[in-house]
Amino acid sequence: MNFIMIICAIVLLTCVTTGKLLYKFGVPLLIVFIILGMLMGSDGIGGIYFSDYEFAKNVCSFALVIIMFYGGFGTRWETAKPVAVPTLLLASVGTFLTAAVTGLFCHFVLKISVLEGLLFGSVIASTDAASVFSVLRSRKLNLKGGLAPLLEMESGSNDPFSYMMTITILTIMSGKGETSILKLIVMQLGLGVILGVALAIALVFVLRRVIFEIEGLYPIFLTAVVILGFALCEIFGGNSFLCVYIIGLIAGNSKIFHKKMLVHFFDGISWFMQIMLFFVVGLLSFPSQLPAILVSGICISVFIIVVARPLAVFGVLSWFKLPIKHMLFISWVGYRGAASIVFSIIAITYDVAISNDIYHIVFFVALFSVLVQGSLTPLIARKLDVIDPESTELKTFTDYTDTTHTKLMEFKVTKSCAWVDKTIMEANIPEEILVVLLKRAGTVIVPKGSTKIEQDDILVLNGDDFSSIRAIVGNT
Repeated sequence: MNFIMIICAIVLLTCVTTGKLLYKFGVPLLIVFIILGMLMGSDGIGGIYFSDYEFAKNVCSFALVIIMFYGGFGTRWETAKPVAVPTLLLASVGTFLTAAVTGLFCHFVLKISVLEGLLFGSVIASTDAASVFSVLRSRKLNLKGGLAPLLEMESGSNDPFSYMMTITILTIMSGKGETSILKLIVMQLGLGVILGVALAIALVFVLRRVIFEIEGLYPIFLTAVVILGFALCEIFGGNSFLCVYIIGLIAGNSKIFHKKMLVHFFDGISWFMQIMLFFVVGLLSFPSQLPAILVSGICISVFIIVVARPLAVFGVLSWFKLPIKHMLFISWVGYRGAASIVFSIIAITYDVAISNDIYHIVFFVALFSVLVQGSLTPLIARKLDVIDPESTELKTFTDYTDTTHTKLMEFKVTKSCAWVDKTIMEANIPEEILVVLLKRAGTVIVPKGSTKIEQDDILVLNGDDFSSIRAIVGNT
């Protein structure tokens, strides 16, 4: 047992230290973690034989749940809202187009059966958020025209659609398609959305009104709700990944206690889950089998980059009259990654006959995509002139803390003020405004989210622009 713990510690330390070194050169950390897993495997220096796809599915699915929840929780809706419609269409319709076109390519060119070809297309249709923003952040690529929120939201929200198509094709292949495919899709989307919204509303309601004496219980409570949402969706046939993403999106953009602490906690846990996921899929691979799928892997990779992804992007975003340069860049930044590999493992454990080595083909496509597209992304961004030196690549996220406030204002709460008898959390105070102090009957109070605002209180506000305050409460 001690030996296993030492090995785990060494692996984690190696991931962190090598990741820190390679991060500066724009190498996505996915590559580092996967390669370490491959080195520890039976074909590497570690000599660990691991081929338990069922165990890998359970571990990787759990990790993907946390990663997907944090993808929603970390999305700054205020920034993403202007591009929400084209983004969601690209995540849904665009993912479907990518899957369909890739599936037909696999059938007609690689001579794979129609259903199996569509399975390949569905599995690798989604893009990888971790890889996209690893490259953007490490290379300080500040993007123009809402490209950053569009890419983040798309890569975070297209995984559930890829999963839905994967399950649909697997259901048909298994002969369980007596149930209407339309009904299956409606169940996937409907239950995923309904459960996600319901649990998120309940979660926010509790967090706004219940104060835990121990601060560390807040992330445990959130994690429990996320796991509950995933499990309920799995039981009733809903889209579990869509459910947890919605929970994260709503909770992350609501006013709840200790949000900053929760963001930092889930950021760390998300990275731990990524290390575990990528290491396991690397350990599960057999590099000696890669030469056998090399031709298929290269053909599919190049086709997605050159044909399928651009076709989906231009087919959806042309309706919104985006600049051609922007659409070309979005087409390029469509890395395949963790979700695709996990979905391939799910396909293997679904008890259907698959004649091709789907795991190693998808594994290769993900590596090829991240290495080639990730390495060339900075060059492509400069050539297409989509870099904005005035903005920051971090503003898309709810953990953005680079804003500094320089003005103070005293605000007296009158009888007609909308904030009377509400807590600071409930008062709908704009996020860019901080309540620094509260003066009440000659007493100075350091406010908390649960502090109730009373008539004749004087609030000391900190911010840059107080026009939003005047618009909300109607006085100065």
